[in-house]
Amino acid sequence: MAAPQDDMFSLCVDPTKVSSCVEVRFIDKIKGKGLFSKKAIKKGDTIFIERPLVSAQFLWNSLYKYKACEFCLRALETAEDNARRLSGIPDLSLPHPELCKVHPELHQACPQCQVMYCSNECRQAAADQYHRALCLGSSQEDPNHPISKLKDAWRSMHYPPETSSIMLMARMVATVKQAQDKGHWQKLFSQFCSRAANEEEEIAHKLLGEKFQGQLTVLRTLFTTALYDDHLNRWFTPEGFRSLFSLVGTNGQGIGTSSLSQWVHACDALVLTSQQREQLDSFIDQLYKDVEKETGDFLNCEGSGLFLLQSACNHSCIPNAAASFPSNNFLLHLSALSDISPGEEIGISYLDCCQRDRSRHSRHKILRDNYLFICSCPKCVSQMDELDLTSDDEEEEEEEGDDMEDEMTDV
Repeated sequence: MAAPQDDMFSLCVDPTKVSSCVEVRFIDKIKGKGLFSKKAIKKGDTIFIERPLVSAQFLWNSLYKYKACEFCLRALETAEDNARRLSGIPDLSLPHPELCKVHPELHQACPQCQVMYCSNECRQAAADQYHRALCLGSSQEDPNHPISKLKDAWRSMHYPPETSSIMLMARMVATVKQAQDKGHWQKLFSQFCSRAANEEEEIAHKLLGEKFQGQLTVLRTLFTTALYDDHLNRWFTPEGFRSLFSLVGTNGQGIGTSSLSQWVHACDALVLTSQQREQLDSFIDQLYKDVEKETGDFLNCEGSGLFLLQSACNHSCIPNAAASFPSNNFLLHLSALSDISPGEEIGISYLDCCQRDRSRHSRHKILRDNYLFICSCPKCVSQMDELDLTSDDEEEEEEEGDDMEDEMTDV
């Protein structure tokens, strides 16, 4: 039963060695680097599977009882327990319970602070990489602990829908603090996109709102009190903290996991009679209606991570690849949406499907506001003669959707 976790830990820690079919190339000063295919890739093929350097569950998501492994973000609720909580139906029973891949008997808690992991492998991996530096021990419920104060401050500044977490930055610091080869980890983190000062401030502004400068100072003070380390003193200066904040805001990839979604996908693969299929589909349709009525759109355990290979993918409004998390953990699967030729750049979309169908002007506004660049993909170039106008519906959506999450986190 532990095979999925074993597979996860067989992945190389250095993501640049995960795949032999892609390579990172420098393009130009404007686009920076990009990811390119080294061989022909067929539509539907998995281009690579990547484990993040660090990841963290969103703090509000965790507070609202979305139970995830503290290391790999695997959903810890069984599919049935998850369905009961999300639907508000406490006695709900799922058919085909054997399709649920969550195994509570494997779950383990940190002996000191009691945070939960999906397996002994994850508990040990977290302890070896960063958790020893972050473990609150008996102070886990103490609101006055420096790390607790840092979390509370972040929650008070960054409300749902969440797009990042201060704990991703904390785990970066803790990873370097615990590492024997500190230079190795610093070099890996330095490969992520760096931004000019004015862009860092714009990213901070998008994450923290109008009072971002004062909030950023508060966060830096709490961050320093909780985590300061001489080896990383630059990250704790005002400029270095903005840069670190920018790194996470620009490169953090959303992660979504769901034991219920995984169960539904497994049901889709069952060989059934037409009558059995109709009954099962009807049950699932009604379940999702009940979930929508009770819970709304927040269905998944959600967090973000830093993926070295994935972060090299540039945006395209007509992407040839997409990321998903089908293993119900933090393993990112990048799959081809179309045939990709040798030497072709691999592009993903930073927009969801509905946003990609909007006008060039609307797409550019979303990308400029959230990612600080102007898209020049073939679709945008072909629409250069369009008027810089949006429809009334699009303008209304823009006003409602300024806080946009990173690329879709399919599970």
